[in-house]
Amino acid sequence: MSGSGQLAQRSLKEWAIRGGAAALLAVAGYFSMAQTVAQVVVKDDPALAARIAPWDGRILSAGFESIPASSDFTERSMQAQDALRRDPTAVNAVAQLGLAAQARGDVAGAGRLFRYAERLSRRDLQTQLWAIEDAVGRDDIAGVLRHYDVALRTKAQSRAILYPVLASAINDAQVRAELVRTLAGRPLWADDFLGYAASSKENSQATAALLAALHQRHVPVPEPVNAALIGSMVARGQGEAAWRFYAAVRGHADRRRARDPRFSAVLAAPTVFDWTPVNDGSVTGSIQPSGSNGLFDFYVVPGGGGALLKQMQLLPPGTYHLSGHSRGIEQERRALPYWVLLCGSRELGRVEVPNSAEAGGRFAGLLTVTAGCPVQTLTLIARPSESVSGLVGQIDRLELAPAP
Repeated sequence: MSGSGQLAQRSLKEWAIRGGAAALLAVAGYFSMAQTVAQVVVKDDPALAARIAPWDGRILSAGFESIPASSDFTERSMQAQDALRRDPTAVNAVAQLGLAAQARGDVAGAGRLFRYAERLSRRDLQTQLWAIEDAVGRDDIAGVLRHYDVALRTKAQSRAILYPVLASAINDAQVRAELVRTLAGRPLWADDFLGYAASSKENSQATAALLAALHQRHVPVPEPVNAALIGSMVARGQGEAAWRFYAAVRGHADRRRARDPRFSAVLAAPTVFDWTPVNDGSVTGSIQPSGSNGLFDFYVVPGGGGALLKQMQLLPPGTYHLSGHSRGIEQERRALPYWVLLCGSRELGRVEVPNSAEAGGRFAGLLTVTAGCPVQTLTLIARPSESVSGLVGQIDRLELAPAP
């Protein structure tokens, strides 16, 4: 019996140990599950996350945004201190205490807190915003852009806050020069910001100066950015400034001549000063490589017509010689395409393109630009064709230059 009693006691102890272990596992499982759930919901509902895992200082500090801002920061400071007691590395809490110190006029204390917050993590947006403001106050442009770079690299939402300010600041030549050095390092946000600045309705000339400086340093700028800026400037009546930027980027551009006479530039995003094919359903055109140069290939559906190819010009007043070469055009005379130079809607002259079997496909004529017409558009026009195959053809050379 004594042996049976000892066995029974051991069994009770084993069950007690097993029960205690199971209880500990259950508690650990609860905390683990709660922590996981809190981390999932913290971005959408930080207050709920804090209720689920109140022991986690970082999660607790994430709820600051849900507290209404007050001038004395009392409630925020109390929650920040509570979060730091739970987790001394809760960077959001340190940043909130820094803001509270700054609101009290304790500039030195705010600086110490924010510098500590930055040592904890460079990913806290509030800390980086304070660092930007602090560098601005010290007129430290390099420091401002260094913290801009950190904030824009680590927090995508910072772009909505920082892009408008930075796009406005590039009016300052010193800021532009420092920004060129920053962008030369090809940060992840570079192309996105350039696209934003190019599409902005303000500071277009400052943006042009920035992009031209990047070009001079051989820093790549996406073609759509150049095209967007030039198009925006032209639309606002800044044609001369747009041309200066275009000439700086393209190099060797001559306003007295049409650009790219051999169609060698196959551009994904042409500017208005480049050849721009028209595609509208009834008209299809594209610039394609051909040997060492290129050509413009087009097709117009039967009965269709209209503009096929355009290039904006800034020709000074005078007489100009237009010449070129076609392939594959075979139409009745009344359906032949023609080149026209327009001043707004006013026609300055036209040159017909004959069938390619005539004169070896060559064509030529004179156009006159009158005074008072600083901007023109050189356009290839298709007349409606009754041919069952529509209008097809190619232009592999088009030159427009001052007449001899």
